[in-house]
Amino acid sequence: MATCAGVDVDADEPILLQALAEAGVPAQLEVWDDPSVDWDRFDLVVIRSTWDYAARRDEFLAWAGGVERLANPFPVVEYSSDKHYLADLERRGHRIVATTFVDVGDEPSFPGGDFVVKPCVGAGSIDADRYGPDELDRARDHVARLHAEGRDVIVQPYVDTVDQLGERAMVYIDGTFSHAMTKGAMLNVTATDRDALFRREQMSPARAEPDALEVASSVLAGGFADLLYARVDLVSTPAGWAIMELELVEPSLFLAYDDVAATRLAEAIRRRVE
Repeated sequence: MATCAGVDVDADEPILLQALAEAGVPAQLEVWDDPSVDWDRFDLVVIRSTWDYAARRDEFLAWAGGVERLANPFPVVEYSSDKHYLADLERRGHRIVATTFVDVGDEPSFPGGDFVVKPCVGAGSIDADRYGPDELDRARDHVARLHAEGRDVIVQPYVDTVDQLGERAMVYIDGTFSHAMTKGAMLNVTATDRDALFRREQMSPARAEPDALEVASSVLAGGFADLLYARVDLVSTPAGWAIMELELVEPSLFLAYDDVAATRLAEAIRRRVE
């Protein structure tokens, strides 16, 4: 299981390790950018909490491309690690949150009302912020800072329903829907207040609305149906559920919130190893 450096990086990791042990699958955590690890000696490498790759995606892709037996597979990792995929999903006919791409060198334009600026390659709400229509200069400074780091940017209108309903995170294991979560609003506090405790408190189990489940499943049916894991993050809009993100690289799967999710994932890993 590939992770990043740190202590207790992901609350799901000990749960999954225990489930793997119960399934008869020896497993261990390794840091993805540790040069001493011989990745070829493993029957399977499962990407889990490699959450520090955003600022060095090229290095991460070089690592992932060199791992022979990887889940999810490298083409999916390459595709889903840059939010330009949203344009591809829209071309395929899926409803996404209205998105403007501001690549390095482009001048930003902002929608009316509140809006969000975030990097195309990012994790969680890191380097993302919400702005009002009277904060355009601050938003431009944010774009300029990300561009100076060589990072493309997306601008989206802030979806107000997140404040009441949150985002709906739809978790799939081995191509089958497992469970749903509500992710509460993250951008209503300053970045310094979005610590680990705050993030945990924003998460809660949810009932999967039938129309949300239909939207999420239709997205995965377009070439992503047989993945080890996937998470589709949706928001409610007047037109229906819209895709906020398609998480196929290293999403939190919230295994602690579902009694059998870890077992499902461990069994799916066991089948791939065999």
